[in-house]
Amino acid sequence: MATKIRSTTNPRAVIRHSKKIRIRKKIKLQQGKIARLVVYRSNKFLYAQVVDDSKGVTLTQANTSEKTFESAKSQKNLEAAKALGKLIGERALASKVERVLFDRNGFEYHGRIKALAEGAREAGLNF
Repeated sequence: MATKIRSTTNPRAVIRHSKKIRIRKKIKLQQGKIARLVVYRSNKFLYAQVVDDSKGVTLTQANTSEKTFESAKSQKNLEAAKALGKLIGERALASKVERVLFDRNGFEYHGRIKALAEGAREAGLNF
């Protein structure tokens, strides 16, 4: 996402960008101490990754375009989002990460983003 807001920028992108800045300010207080669960939602797929900001590395990642989701009815519905949350939670626990900060990346905590978070909590992640 561009860091500059211009007069030709899509109004929805402007709103998301302002939300993203507000969320990042809150996350910055704990950044480096706790890993971050970053979520991105596109029209086709959902992406999730666990990032360690102190080292600057991605510990684990998962998305709905993987082969495990090919047999699913849809790769962009609530069931797929919940399954992705469980998958990223299991992978994070395998990487010895139990507590994360949830970075929803400017998206509303509703629908697929909420289902992904609930799935990660069911897998055993704490945020």
